[in-house]
Amino acid sequence: MDGGAVLFLLLSSLSGGACKIELDGNGFTNILVAINPAVPENPQLIQNIKDMITNSSAYLFTATRKMFYFKDVKLLVPPNWAPHPNYTRGKTESYENANVVIKDMSHGDDPYTLQYDECGKPGKYIHLTPSFLLNDSLLNAYGPRGRVFVHEWAHLRWGVYDEYNEDTPFYISSSQQVEATRCSKHLTGSLGVPSSSDSSLQRCSKDQITGLPSANCQFFPDKTQNTPVSIMYLQSLPAITEFCDDKSHNREAPNMQNRMCNYRSVWSVIGSAPDFDRTTPMTVDPPPPQFTLLQKGRRVVCLVLDVSGSMGGFDRLTRLRQAATLFLREIIEDQSMVGIVTFTSSGTIVKSLTLVHDETSREELVKALPTTAGGGTAICRGLDSGFQVLREDDRSTFGDEIVLLSDGESPVDCLVQVGNSGAIVHGIALGPSADKRVEIMVNMTGGKYILATDKVDSNGLVDAFAALTTSDGNLTLQSIQLESTGMNTGGNSWFNGTVSVDKTVGNDTSFLIIWGTSVPDIIVTSPTGFIYTNTDFSQNKDLKTATLKIPGTAEVGDWTYSLHNTQSSQQALAVTVTSHAASASVDPVTVKAHMNQEVSNGSRPMLVFAEVRQGDLPVILTDVVATIESNDGSKEELQLLDNGAGADVFRHDGIYTKYFTNVRKSGTFNLKVRVQGREDTARLSVRRHGRALYIPGYMEDVVNIAASQHWGPGFNSRSAVCVEFVCSPHIHMGFLQFPPTAQRHTGQLQLNPQRPPGSEEDLQARFPPCTITDLSARIEAQEVLLTWTAPGEDYDQGRAKSYEIRMSPDFELLRKNFSDAQLVNVSLSLPKEAGSMEEYSFSPESILLQNGTILYFAARSEDHENLTSEVSNIAQSALIVPGPDPPTGPEPGPPSSVNITVLVLSVTGVVAAACIVASTVMCVKKRKRTTSA
Repeated sequence: MDGGAVLFLLLSSLSGGACKIELDGNGFTNILVAINPAVPENPQLIQNIKDMITNSSAYLFTATRKMFYFKDVKLLVPPNWAPHPNYTRGKTESYENANVVIKDMSHGDDPYTLQYDECGKPGKYIHLTPSFLLNDSLLNAYGPRGRVFVHEWAHLRWGVYDEYNEDTPFYISSSQQVEATRCSKHLTGSLGVPSSSDSSLQRCSKDQITGLPSANCQFFPDKTQNTPVSIMYLQSLPAITEFCDDKSHNREAPNMQNRMCNYRSVWSVIGSAPDFDRTTPMTVDPPPPQFTLLQKGRRVVCLVLDVSGSMGGFDRLTRLRQAATLFLREIIEDQSMVGIVTFTSSGTIVKSLTLVHDETSREELVKALPTTAGGGTAICRGLDSGFQVLREDDRSTFGDEIVLLSDGESPVDCLVQVGNSGAIVHGIALGPSADKRVEIMVNMTGGKYILATDKVDSNGLVDAFAALTTSDGNLTLQSIQLESTGMNTGGNSWFNGTVSVDKTVGNDTSFLIIWGTSVPDIIVTSPTGFIYTNTDFSQNKDLKTATLKIPGTAEVGDWTYSLHNTQSSQQALAVTVTSHAASASVDPVTVKAHMNQEVSNGSRPMLVFAEVRQGDLPVILTDVVATIESNDGSKEELQLLDNGAGADVFRHDGIYTKYFTNVRKSGTFNLKVRVQGREDTARLSVRRHGRALYIPGYMEDVVNIAASQHWGPGFNSRSAVCVEFVCSPHIHMGFLQFPPTAQRHTGQLQLNPQRPPGSEEDLQARFPPCTITDLSARIEAQEVLLTWTAPGEDYDQGRAKSYEIRMSPDFELLRKNFSDAQLVNVSLSLPKEAGSMEEYSFSPESILLQNGTILYFAARSEDHENLTSEVSNIAQSALIVPGPDPPTGPEPGPPSSVNITVLVLSVTGVVAAACIVASTVMCVKKRKRTTSA
């Protein structure tokens, strides 16, 4: 194993995620807004949240043409805020399941929505900062908070994308005009470069290669507009009250809405959502939203453990004790309360609620774990006893947690009782016969459902308990799992590995060794060479575990472990390493996983997502591998990518993605995510997508730029724009000063294909290549150069058979009738492996490349089953030879236009260039290949 850090994740429960928003008539209900515990207590913050949502409800009602408003909102305040008579006891709500989170960010105060799925699929959550909600000076940059919230709500609820593009803020339209990337084209404004000395604008220069405005040029919209669109472009303008629809939509704009939604308008996507199925416009104004303030107390957990006769087989009871011991010693947080219940045909309270505050209290709980098994299985009787324990502290079960572990089936006739309890139920299903109906109650209560196999070397049961960390948003209190692995080790053989400890973790670091039959020889070596052996470990031969607690803060760097199986026969060995944050003020690096489907019938692939972050900052340029393991032990590995192509939406946003296409096998599967990075590659990025656009200023007769902008030396408007107290970097990447480590969650996925494996129908059910989404085109010297990321045989895996590329000077022809456009004779050999960069250059036949030439290109691919992909994004190449830069001063232009003067271009001034270009009519076909992405 090399020196790179290894991050592990076992997929979070598919039933988890954001609180489920409901639609009651025309009103959205069950919206959960949660404040992070790190946010200082401030009553004004609560009031401003209420005001924002109240104002946004009226704005949403207008924007959706009297269809929707906000009816009911829950606001979860942190448990460390002082109790208040207006606060109701929270139930199953939690910070990690909130639809809107309030938390400070490391850089800036941009409101944004975490969104990385297909067009029309909901986002994960909206992120707002306390400064955004409290600092009124930020309204100059973003506009009224209620308008911003509706912009983000459209991302969250309806899965639409932004209509601006900071990477490509300008483009050349089909009418040879330079346009700002926006919707609609009727939105007017002026171009300029902000002065470094005052609030004036200087005239933009032109890029001599593209003919577009230079990199420091910005678009300043007119404060007064004659168009009401669009909210997904610039909600801050007073006149903007609608989403772009089919009539106003700008399909030529190179923005994410066009790329992700196949050039559909925002209103078209919103209108196809299920919300519209049984909803009609209201004839009266909606009532104001109703708010409920919630607060949860300390964490209260009861372990409800199956000790029926079946738990005596497969060494399950021992494994239960191993995993529960880890939970009680390393996972459950200080100041929590824990009780223990066992059940067979009835429930038994074996340990009342105990305050966890030191090592002694933890060991008391460990000693109470069951040691014998026998009898039947009655899950509901165990839950009855569990609820009785949870009531011991305050006579209520609201907001408390049950950890239910069972390996067998049982009548589950207590779903109503569980739902009424207000408690969160986590379900751990051990073995293939565990009752799947437990998942129903888990889904009802917002808990985690986890499947663990009987294989010791998979470490599944330990992983399940390790995933049950607090959900209040305070990452610095959570246990971080740095390593979890196992191996069937041959006789007299070694099991070796490396685990990295980064600068953000190291407190309370623990090594747990588990064996199958006999104690192995153990050697653990610190980064500075200090060696720990068996005598340094606390051994429990009955439990088959050995534990090493590292005193103080563990050394930063690579720790190695070597386990020697001294017996002559094979045995299973497993290693688990846990730690905690090194500082309460620095978030650790974490990884979360998500899949886009809970259950697949095999008709389409599933999407695997892994989100790697340090606090709110994405961690990029790391290797992320997902391993999908079936019940029979077979495995499949997927390399997840953050390249903005194939399954991945945004490049370098810390979301690593891949299609899982092998969905033809029935069963339940576990998924592990492994992230490995090095100090010289892993980086932090402050780039965020799905956010409300801030603006540097408006045009009101004269340019009006906020007086407190801090442009600073070397300012570049494409990399940072500062308005009032906002400084929002476009993208800034710095090397991590440590190899990343991460947190583990657990869960499972179900595959129920409708076609019998091996049947003729199954053999014919193949997947086409994925859609090319990053096709680009430009004219270089005498040729057109096309680049794109290669798709695969099945979506983004394998190697496709061929490409079909077509071009036209007519954008709409390619969009509506791809097959009618002119075919490009692609003289490529086989396409490259999926994920590689393709490059192809050629001279167009029958088209004279001259100044003012604009061509559009699109592509699709075909696999060896003759299945074709969808048509790609439409790429533009333009040959615009700019004239000399005009004199300094504001950019002229009539107020009725976009005020971006056509950069065209007198034929007289470019005769020589046109002649040179005309000489390239002879077709030159060749291919240039680049290295893989």
